[in-house]
Amino acid sequence: MAPLTPRLVVPIDVKKKPWEQKVRLHNRWHPDIPPVADVTEGELFRVEMVDWTGGRVRDDDSADDIKFLDLTITHYLSGPLRIVDAEGVPASPGDLLAVEICNLGPLPGDEWGYTGIFERENGGGFLTDHFPSARKAIWYFEGIYAYSPQIPGVRFPGLTHPGIVGTAPSVELLNIWNERERKLIETGHESLKLCEVLHQRPLANLPTSDNCLLGKIQEGTAEWQKIANEAARTIPGRENGGNCDIKNLSRGSKVYLPVFVEGANLSTGDMHFSQGDGEVSFCGAIEMSGFLELKCEIIRGGMKEYLTPVGPTALHVNPIFEIGPVEPRFSEWLVFEGISVDESGKQHFLDASVAYKRAVLNAIEYLSRFGYSKEQVYLLLSCCPCEGRISGIVDAPNAVATLAIPTAIFDQDIKPKRLGHGPKLRRLPDVLR
Repeated sequence: MAPLTPRLVVPIDVKKKPWEQKVRLHNRWHPDIPPVADVTEGELFRVEMVDWTGGRVRDDDSADDIKFLDLTITHYLSGPLRIVDAEGVPASPGDLLAVEICNLGPLPGDEWGYTGIFERENGGGFLTDHFPSARKAIWYFEGIYAYSPQIPGVRFPGLTHPGIVGTAPSVELLNIWNERERKLIETGHESLKLCEVLHQRPLANLPTSDNCLLGKIQEGTAEWQKIANEAARTIPGRENGGNCDIKNLSRGSKVYLPVFVEGANLSTGDMHFSQGDGEVSFCGAIEMSGFLELKCEIIRGGMKEYLTPVGPTALHVNPIFEIGPVEPRFSEWLVFEGISVDESGKQHFLDASVAYKRAVLNAIEYLSRFGYSKEQVYLLLSCCPCEGRISGIVDAPNAVATLAIPTAIFDQDIKPKRLGHGPKLRRLPDVLR
């Protein structure tokens, strides 16, 4: 007998707001956000998701929606899902939840996405000191391929994946998150900077009730107010998985997530058609609505068996990711190197962030010789299937990072040539707004 069609547990209507969905969404992490459905391990089920903004970014040429986006909405997630075994016994704290991605893609009828650069004063990005103004590129999908009217001459296959897959934290773990991130904000401004640049980027994003959506919990009630003031933002990845943005988590991948609460309370969202390593522009993948078809397995006692805590408590663990067999194949790459010397010439000690920043800047400078504006290249490197690496981290004083770009995504030859022997460089229209 043919297998059954995956059971749809979270449906999405892209014409409706996140709070109008038949199954209510959420945009915070908290143990008391109630599950919206039960899923049995071994069952094939389908979860649909809005894009991370819930439809606030439009398919047009204006970047005003990116520029003025209220980032307290981040990110709208589908779930939580309570995972139980065949006897109906839920996953328990200390278990490991294996989540297999069997299938995924854009929602039918909504086959487009976007990549953005946040305004420096509203989110910023990895290179916000070089690119302070909001920009946006729209991408359209042709099966596995994506192209953009705003970045002409480029077409590539997407390695589609969820940016966020995670379980709910326990009360103890939530308190650990909030305490350490609050301490960072209170003490870190003078000592901690990203590549020596902060500008308007916050060091962390603490709980806020602004635009807080908590699934079934009714806004304005005492319960909602309590949870909204405690719930962690979904922006960073943490011990529960969350916003890890690992671009290779596509078809056939597995995520082994620690379980901190009864039922695990699995949530997912932030679907990407494609992403470059680092997602450097911050709004930087090809963001889209989408679906996942998943299977779960409960590994009883798996946290103690397979995850070694690196920290003061048994909760200081991290997920394990098993990459699937599906990915685009490229045979030729241009690789750009960066070292931990910043743009002013200052030497840093084994700073991989500075090195990766230099690698990205070197790639932008080079590709802008082929007719692209630097903003176009920045957007492209954030969302195309480029590969980032830490190539050296021990040879003091320089860390070495590299960024590898597949040459086949361009419709022109971008490899270096002897002067006078290459094609005449063309100037492409800069249609970004």
